[in-house]
Amino acid sequence: TSGFLIQWVLIRSAAAQTPLNCNLGTKPCKDGSECVLHQHVCDGEADCRDGSDEEDCTVACNNGQFLCAHGKKCIDQRQVCDGVAQCQDRSDELDCLNSMEGCVHHCDNKTLCLPDTFLCDGEGDCLDGTDEANCGNDSNNGNTTMSAPAPLKCPFGTKPCRDRIECVLYNHVCDGEADCKDGSDEEECILECERGQFQCAHGKKCIDQRQVCDGVAQCQDRSDELDCLKPMEGCVHHCDKTRCLPDTFLCDGERDCLDGTDEANCADESCNSGEFRCTSGQCLSVSMRCDGHPDCQDRSDEESCTEPPQCTTKLRCPQSQECLLEEWVCDGEQDCKDGSDEKNCKMVQLKCGDFQWACTSKSQCVPKAWRCDGTKDCADESDEAGCGQVATCPSHQFQCGSTWECLDTALVCDTVRNCANGSDEGGNCQAKCPDKTQCAHNCYSTPHGTRCGCKAGYRLQEDTVSCVDIDECEGGRPGVCSHLCVNTQGSFQCHCYPGYLLESDGRRCKITGEPYLLASVQTELFLFGLRSSSLDVLVSSAKKAILSLDYDWRDQKVFWVSLDSESIKWSSLDQKKRGTLVKGIKSDCIAVDWVGRNLYWIDGIGGGRIIAVGLNSTIINSMDLTVILDEDFEQPLSLALLPQKGIMFWSEIGNEVKIERAGMDGSERRVVVSHSLSLSWPGGLAVDTLGERIYWTDEKLRCIGSASLDGEDIELLQMMETINPFSVTVYNDLIYWSDTRRRTIQRAHKITGKNRKVLLKRPGQPFGLKIIHPLLQTSNERPCENLRCSHLCVLGPGPKGVCKCPSGLLLAEDGLTCSNLVNSAFLLVLSPTVVTQIYLQTMHSAVFLKSWPEHLALPLPNVNEAAMLDYTLQDQTLYLADSGQSSVVLFKLKETGLVPRGQFLQLQGDTVTALALDWITLSVYWSSTKQPRLQVTSSSGEHTAVLIRDIGSLESIALHPLSGRLCFTNLAKQEEGAQVECAHMDGVKRAPVWKDAFQPTSLTFSNKGNEIYWADIGYGVIGSVRVDGTGYKEFKTGDGLTAFALSNGMLLWATDSDTTKVWYRDDPLTKKLWFEVNTEIVSLKAYSKSSQMGSNLCSDGNGDCSHLCLALPGGRTCRCAHDHYPVNVTYCAPDQHCPAGSRPCLDGHTCFPLEKFCDGHPDCSDTSDENCVHLKGKSVKAKAPNQLPSPSFPIPADPGSTSLDNSWLVRNLEAQQCSEKHCNGNGECVETNGGISCSCGLGYSGDSCQNQLTKTMQGPLIYGAIGLCAAIVVISVLAAVVKRKTANTRRANPVAKQTSMIELEKGDGCEGASPNSDFAEVQ
Repeated sequence: TSGFLIQWVLIRSAAAQTPLNCNLGTKPCKDGSECVLHQHVCDGEADCRDGSDEEDCTVACNNGQFLCAHGKKCIDQRQVCDGVAQCQDRSDELDCLNSMEGCVHHCDNKTLCLPDTFLCDGEGDCLDGTDEANCGNDSNNGNTTMSAPAPLKCPFGTKPCRDRIECVLYNHVCDGEADCKDGSDEEECILECERGQFQCAHGKKCIDQRQVCDGVAQCQDRSDELDCLKPMEGCVHHCDKTRCLPDTFLCDGERDCLDGTDEANCADESCNSGEFRCTSGQCLSVSMRCDGHPDCQDRSDEESCTEPPQCTTKLRCPQSQECLLEEWVCDGEQDCKDGSDEKNCKMVQLKCGDFQWACTSKSQCVPKAWRCDGTKDCADESDEAGCGQVATCPSHQFQCGSTWECLDTALVCDTVRNCANGSDEGGNCQAKCPDKTQCAHNCYSTPHGTRCGCKAGYRLQEDTVSCVDIDECEGGRPGVCSHLCVNTQGSFQCHCYPGYLLESDGRRCKITGEPYLLASVQTELFLFGLRSSSLDVLVSSAKKAILSLDYDWRDQKVFWVSLDSESIKWSSLDQKKRGTLVKGIKSDCIAVDWVGRNLYWIDGIGGGRIIAVGLNSTIINSMDLTVILDEDFEQPLSLALLPQKGIMFWSEIGNEVKIERAGMDGSERRVVVSHSLSLSWPGGLAVDTLGERIYWTDEKLRCIGSASLDGEDIELLQMMETINPFSVTVYNDLIYWSDTRRRTIQRAHKITGKNRKVLLKRPGQPFGLKIIHPLLQTSNERPCENLRCSHLCVLGPGPKGVCKCPSGLLLAEDGLTCSNLVNSAFLLVLSPTVVTQIYLQTMHSAVFLKSWPEHLALPLPNVNEAAMLDYTLQDQTLYLADSGQSSVVLFKLKETGLVPRGQFLQLQGDTVTALALDWITLSVYWSSTKQPRLQVTSSSGEHTAVLIRDIGSLESIALHPLSGRLCFTNLAKQEEGAQVECAHMDGVKRAPVWKDAFQPTSLTFSNKGNEIYWADIGYGVIGSVRVDGTGYKEFKTGDGLTAFALSNGMLLWATDSDTTKVWYRDDPLTKKLWFEVNTEIVSLKAYSKSSQMGSNLCSDGNGDCSHLCLALPGGRTCRCAHDHYPVNVTYCAPDQHCPAGSRPCLDGHTCFPLEKFCDGHPDCSDTSDENCVHLKGKSVKAKAPNQLPSPSFPIPADPGSTSLDNSWLVRNLEAQQCSEKHCNGNGECVETNGGISCSCGLGYSGDSCQNQLTKTMQGPLIYGAIGLCAAIVVISVLAAVVKRKTANTRRANPVAKQTSMIELEKGDGCEGASPNSDFAEVQ
């Protein structure tokens, strides 16, 4: 229960308050937390945590005492050089010589005694030199005689061998290994040890029992230091002579002592209130009593029920009445007490997976790694049949001729046939090893002659004589040590991480305190004791499934995703408090960063983002959230954190299935697993912090995969029990997973998959899993505690602390403070499915980046292949050309996302090649592959006019509304090269400004509009020229140039090679790398407040134009749509030159019936009949002129494709040219007395309409025009009544209302006369 978890901590704290009882021979430390041996008091080394064992230590020694070298302990002088070190620094046993036979001379303060052979031998042995004093010179008649060989002199700490040829160390005497050539150092050794002594494993040495497990090996074979466990805090139970266990290991259902005393005399523990105690001792929530599903191991919670349970399942056990799922019938596990669910089961032949081995029975599949692993896993034992030759036997064993047996060398040539085929006897067994063999370790006889062998733990080298140590720890071999492995000569030792104790097998480690499994089962959160098997319900109020969860041990909280309220909720572990952390999110996965104190989640809106928020935050709106990563996501599914290293992992199940990793700050992003054969549908993720591996579930491959943190060493565990794995978690040596199809939570060994066990099996589907234990959320690293971030501190690789800002704020140059924008300039980076906004202010704080700078990623909903964009700051609307859908679509930027606002233009079988927005009138200039013309469409989408026709291929347009100029690229036909041309925004005065281009693109005007810039991706240069064609300049960027933008004189461009790089130049000479990503960049566009400030003559009331207002240098001109003609300088009327019920194509050559337009099939040669608009817009407000009669043109009778009388085009074109030439585009040419004069439009006067009237003068004209318009409305209504009567009598050929283009015929151009309010509603 959750109560158990809290009680565990309370018991520990309560234990700390109990008076400390110290064992005999020990004394308590001053703080009362522990006991230390008396012999460790004042030994020069602090053993108490508070250091009290080294306080109040005598420094001056009395007479007859010896002061240890560390200066804190006095011992009796008689204990000096007695063979036992009383000083911790062993200074009382240094430079000592034990008294030996023949001791005749004492020296050096009687600490040294020499035999007579050491006296007067010419070598100074005493420090005081007394051994060489008073030596007389012997002579024999003055003749020198040859002296006898000098006797052997052994150094301190050694003794001579019997043959007195060599000396051996005293600690090598009777150590079980002969060091003297005559073997005398191993003779006369005591074989039976006295009481209080320990006998070494080799049987030839006894040591004091107190020296066992003291950290220093006295036995040559180190047997006195094997299987040792140092007493630690909480040690209460001694067993197996050398082991000491904490109280949490006692009566926990797991045998830790070899003698079983830790599980003996266990009294039944009582359960808390609100719990039911099973007969087997488990504690369950009382709500699980008689619920139709056995939760007790002995099924006692479903016994003695007064009435059958209410089952939510379709099946029920026939006799015992438990609720039953169809998937549980014949699944190999008994779910009914009467066993009926596993009776009469048919043998079904299984089709094994790609990573499984089929048992011969065909009814069982096992992982391929289980084949020939020495364990019979198939029921028919076929997985170990026919395995053939074993690996080469170790050097201390003999390989039988049967190839699958290894034999101890002592059993070879012993006259007994031990090998199955008798290959260990006969042959040349009579050959005996020589007395002096070359074998490094041992020699033994074989039927093939004598052979060298090695001791266990060594390997025979290629010379067949030498032996070398085997490193059992090499490569982290599985099964050797659970945690840490330390190689020793001939063996190895296993160690555990802090908080774990070594098990009695010397290999496995066990955590102190009971761990719990936190699991979501459908709409409930369960807490399952992994030792006690207790089961409690934490949360049961949810209505929708809980898919993801996590916990924070420090604050004792559990977090989960609530699909009911689209929020992240939390509950305290004691169930006393609940709350909501974040509202208004759509997420399937969360993860707690317990080091940085943040919570992460995958946001499923708009392609996916990884977002973080402080664990103790109070979030009001989405602008307070901090986006960690938002680029290059398709469909992220699961998230796992490794705060100890500051890195995170997530799975991606989009077009490219993969697992990626990055720093928890979004840095150093890379793919770690992407192998198609080993990855199909990576669902849940988990990190094994001890083994440093990433684990995942794969629902399609039906397996659990794992890899190193770098994506190496991929392993797949595919079992019959991993049918539909959803979530996975790892703890110590085990993996735990939930299976949504079998409705089970199971565990198995994380490497082999063996020792599988079902922990929970309930009717609800299990989803999220986490292991709860305080040791799993401990870390010495707290990088964010001392970092004074103004908003949010997250972890980066290391880990290190990194300050992050919420959306709308930028990180200042100090790297700590989030502030509002100082510079409004920003860059829009277009990718095929995402627009990324980056404020240029961030460039000054971070360059040479290997990932995106601070940015806002804006996924493009329902966009297949974004090609180009433009943006208006005034109403924050994005115009985007989608090549995948042959359309121009609109998006509104709101807070941190894009909201679709419909289509501006829809083509059929055509693709937009160029796009530019007039940010004053919101008219769009564009061109396409099938309509290679410069065209302009009004903001409402109603009116389109062709400005320039004779263009080869137009691929880039730039506008400067303030100066009334435009420029475009003209890729001429028939490989004549490309050039940059400029003109007025109505298409007149067109002229080339640069003719030597190759592949110019990304045209951009300077702020003043007097220069035009472009990127020539063919030459790899950025060029610029004045609009009059002078002053050409270029800047070489190198190969791979793809896009270009200009911001207040700063050049920005992108190159593409192995990665995409964005560069900038803010001085005339140097280019600098800003950032580098793995994302395709289609286009760059720079904007700022100053870039869209100002006005022209089209700013107010659309320049009084009824259709299109086009700016000119110093003026403006009104232009009619292609299917209208100008009545005067501002007003347009519908053309009548096409037959009734038809309209012209944009090419101006043919007419088609109205039903042919926007029918999904192009009929016009330029496909312009399918330029369909599905945008709800309004007509522009314009003044209405006097009603003039429409000209009469001859109309052909053929209602189909009709050739037009081009004379009206010629006349209109001539009239337009005359207006431009004589009337400045502000009036109409009128013939008077054989000459030409100007009839000026509203707001203009003068002979050439060169004077613009002031607003006070315009007022009466405008009001007069409005009155005239009202009169026109009355006339129009009367005409409509007459027309309706006529139509009712005719109804000969009705035309269905199909598109807004048909509705254009209804408009008569006067404000309020015939509104187009249903313009975008037509589909």
